[in-house]
Amino acid sequence: MIDISKDIRSLSEFKRNRADFMNQIRTSGHPLVLTVNGNLEALEGTKKGLSDVEADRVTPLQQFEAEFRKTRGLPSRSR
Repeated sequence: MIDISKDIRSLSEFKRNRADFMNQIRTSGHPLVLTVNGNLEALEGTKKGLSDVEADRVTPLQQFEAEFRKTRGLPSRSR
């Protein structure tokens, strides 16, 4: 299983620390995912989202939708 906090890195970071990352791959047995050209920002957002889920800082979809529609004056969705 990939650990996104350790196993996803930028290509430039890998190039700077190649020996360390190769050692990490050997000792962990996990693959290393390398990001290129700005994909690191999306990765950081994903890490934050997963961290929020793990810390139970989430809102159920139905609750979010009801609040979203109310604050914007949108009609309720019929189900």
